[in-house]
Amino acid sequence: MRKFALWLCSFCLAGGLYAQDGDPVVMKINGKDVLRSEFEYNFNKNNGDEVADKKTVDEYVDLFVNYKLKVEAALDARYDTLSSFKREFRTYRDQQIRPYFVTPAVEEQELRRYYDQMKAAIEPGGLISVAHILVRVPQKASSEELEAAKVRVDSIYAALQAGADFATLAKQCSDDKGSAARGGDLGGWVAKGQTLKEFEDVAFALGDNEMSQPFQSPLGYHIVLMKGRKHLEPYETLKPQIQHFLESRGLKEHIAGMVVDSLAKASGGRLTPEEVVEQKTQELCAKDPELKYLIQEYHDGLLLFEVSTREVWDKAAKDTVGLEAYFKDNKSKYKWDSPRYKGIVYHCSDEGLVKQVRKLLKSVDEDMWVDTLRAVYNQDSLKQIRAEKNLFKKGDDAFIDYLVFKEKKEPQPLKAYPYTAVYGKKLKRPKVWTDVRGEVVSDYQAACEADFVRKLRETYKVEIYKEVLNTVNKH
Repeated sequence: MRKFALWLCSFCLAGGLYAQDGDPVVMKINGKDVLRSEFEYNFNKNNGDEVADKKTVDEYVDLFVNYKLKVEAALDARYDTLSSFKREFRTYRDQQIRPYFVTPAVEEQELRRYYDQMKAAIEPGGLISVAHILVRVPQKASSEELEAAKVRVDSIYAALQAGADFATLAKQCSDDKGSAARGGDLGGWVAKGQTLKEFEDVAFALGDNEMSQPFQSPLGYHIVLMKGRKHLEPYETLKPQIQHFLESRGLKEHIAGMVVDSLAKASGGRLTPEEVVEQKTQELCAKDPELKYLIQEYHDGLLLFEVSTREVWDKAAKDTVGLEAYFKDNKSKYKWDSPRYKGIVYHCSDEGLVKQVRKLLKSVDEDMWVDTLRAVYNQDSLKQIRAEKNLFKKGDDAFIDYLVFKEKKEPQPLKAYPYTAVYGKKLKRPKVWTDVRGEVVSDYQAACEADFVRKLRETYKVEIYKEVLNTVNKH
């Protein structure tokens, strides 16, 4: 057991307290230097304008020391070696670091590559804007259905040849309801490979404003009108749209992955992709203290959560013996402003069940009341009982208010369960710790936390350099 020692030094030992030029050591925790910049980062972040309960530097010191002591305890317990910790920390670190691998030049290269692929797929046919009228034919259509569809499309075509407006007939006759609402317009520009081959073969062969004869595809019969044709716009024109499209599909993460893999490969096997990211992290943190402390904050925060969960929160919540003892020792602090009813309210489909249920409940531990009633009375499709077990206060349940707290207004009986009764006891104050479970668990956890911190301060050595502390945010 290492003895705890708190040093409030009124002077700085020349040389030894400066880990970096102009950034003195403000304290040592378990022999590890804490630079003034780190303390300032944490202090300022936790005392911003949005914080209601702001602390002075002196008030914050104890909170910060306790935080660092818990991190030391977590490190000694090797919680940083847990796969769950490594995975979560790596995810956060990568979110901060991997974007630095995405240089403007590499991003530009990827955007151009996508444009070139798109252009190769579109040319030489270019893009077309077309409208169509569809007479749909079922996949397994009978000869009669096929003939009826052919007659219908021919009549539409005849009307168009006679001068009928294409858009008007599309709205009235087309079975493609989406395009029909737009006068048959498919919406946007179409490239080869985006529609059915039978459709494309006809549509791309049309001249400007030319209309096709009726033709068949797997969907049915079509009449197509060519509305316009163009080639793909230049790269600079489409670049903003391409960038938005690719970013919505993880462009930067894709590029970062490519660059990281490339650097790992270029190392000749000396580095894995994970080690490439870690190396970049060290380089960036050496240049940017804000980034360094941001990543360290998350690293230490995960450790703090892990050690607090294991050593305080879960431990205290599951320690029923300790919770009961704590309640007995502090019984006077747990009071109610009004009585409670600890019991069950139950609604029966038949009046004869009321006494049966009461007799049954007397023979069963209260923790089993609801399960027992369900097993005995509600096994089949005929549900005979509805019940709720709770620690009721006035206003929680209208039937409890009337039957226990003697409210004058009688509630309307439940339609399928018109016979209501209660079983339990009225309490003026909590009798056992579970009557005030939430408060007791919270208070017991706070007591366990205080005990945990006390042991940490007995275990780890803490040195605070008061003169350096007095320069926080003043240099």
